[in-house]
Amino acid sequence: MKKCFLVLDCGATNVRAIALDPDGKIVARAAVANASESAAENPAWHQWSLDAIMQRFAQCCQAIGAVLSTYRLCGISVTTFGVDGALVDETGELLYPVISWKCPRTVAVMENASRRFSPAELQRITGVGQFSFNTLYKVLWLRENRPDLLQRAHAWLFISSLINHRLTGKMTTDFTMAGTSQMFDLAQQRFSEAILAKAGIAPSLFPALVYPGDVIGELQPVAAARLGLPPGVPVISAGHDTQFALFGAGAGIDEAVLSSGTWEILMARTSRVNTASLIHYPGATCELDSQPGLFNPGTQYMASGVLEWIRSLFWSPDTSWDTVLSQVAELPRGADGVTMNTQLLDSPLAGWQGVTLNTTPAHFYRAALEGLTARLKDNLGALENIAQFTARELLLVGGGSRNALWNQLKADALGIPVKVLDEGETTVLGAALYGWWGTGEAASAVAARACVEYRYRYFYPEGKNHA
Repeated sequence: MKKCFLVLDCGATNVRAIALDPDGKIVARAAVANASESAAENPAWHQWSLDAIMQRFAQCCQAIGAVLSTYRLCGISVTTFGVDGALVDETGELLYPVISWKCPRTVAVMENASRRFSPAELQRITGVGQFSFNTLYKVLWLRENRPDLLQRAHAWLFISSLINHRLTGKMTTDFTMAGTSQMFDLAQQRFSEAILAKAGIAPSLFPALVYPGDVIGELQPVAAARLGLPPGVPVISAGHDTQFALFGAGAGIDEAVLSSGTWEILMARTSRVNTASLIHYPGATCELDSQPGLFNPGTQYMASGVLEWIRSLFWSPDTSWDTVLSQVAELPRGADGVTMNTQLLDSPLAGWQGVTLNTTPAHFYRAALEGLTARLKDNLGALENIAQFTARELLLVGGGSRNALWNQLKADALGIPVKVLDEGETTVLGAALYGWWGTGEAASAVAARACVEYRYRYFYPEGKNHA
């Protein structure tokens, strides 16, 4: 009987169930829209309903049930966004809803916490930058506002572990999720005793770590019935979606990878990282790689979100991207002197310069492309300094990789080839590769990845010899 592995992917906009075969090909998929909810205490606050997420997974699994029944389901993994989680009692019931990374309630908590926690020291220990949605500030908010719940709590479970508990009845901490919390010591590979002590958090609040590929437990009958899946299927640890996207994209060690979408996230998989230097680079962070002993330093900034905004300003909604880009491609490099500072979220100097009465919408767009590309070049230099390597090429994934003009600008500015991956589902592929290893179907995740046929398109710097 043909084999497949199922990945349950909880994203901020969609919940998905995707099954893959041992060659990494998708054999079934279904998606249901996902959304946070307003909190009862304050409609401006955001939280996740775990019950609603589980019901959405049930809808997805039932939708592909007929196809799955023709395969032997070898295992299941869960991937999610990072940082979010909740306090639970001994039975795994939530003591308080899952505070969403979109919730503004923790902004003031982060600002107040800087009096107790040095941002530079926090980032040196954890690698994680100052973001108000970090797990640390959620736990501090609960300590300040609901100390009774912390006293009653049996454990803190990250959102992937909440889902895994619903599947298996086991309480665990996914390794890659812990690395997003701003409470985990990268060098020691455990939760930081110093940070937890300052926060007034007991280390025992966090269940035992499980690593990518570890067996958490088996799919329990109640959960199996709800999902329409056979009971007893092994549930394999995965965790934070970013790490599995890197591995699933085929990224090697010391290879620069750019995930290009509304935000661009430039990262690498490396064994060397100078976490003390991260504080000097705005937007820099470092997380745990899917492979223990490796790290994922990176930088992030808004990218395609800027381009989408410009398009909405100057073109009608029914104007195709091909039409927009054909107009932009007719302009020379330098956009006839029009330039753009693309830091729309964090700079009072953001916007265009060099605008004249002859400036067209295409000039504004071209200036944005070139401004974003210059920012990428600066960020790659920062990444090379942080991770102590020299990029020989750039692996590009995500929706932004479909912009051929932008790809060529990147290759020209960086002076290295840009390698564009055709495969779009890198997160679920990466989780499945670890899953094949965890179920004993592959000798390792790397061996499982060797069965995948990757297809790339290359953009070379103009004027360079490509032989």
